[in-house]
Amino acid sequence: MNKPVKKLTVGSIQVASWLNEGKSGNFYTFTISRRFKDEKDSWQSSNSLRLSDLPKAIFALQEAYRQFALKEFSQLENDLDIKK
Repeated sequence: MNKPVKKLTVGSIQVASWLNEGKSGNFYTFTISRRFKDEKDSWQSSNSLRLSDLPKAIFALQEAYRQFALKEFSQLENDLDIKK
């Protein structure tokens, strides 16, 4: 299984970015999850967000957008050491 290129965490909210290869070139996708401990004290993930999670999710998604969409792709590729 592939590993995310980058993870952004705000409280219990995590946004992961994934590099994908397509016919037209490389592109990024993003997943969002809420991390929590279950009754056995084991870490779990959920795609369901509580009302109190929404501001953190908004912030994390805006930060992911800022880092990926507003940054020059050439600089991002250099930062992540991605070969064309």
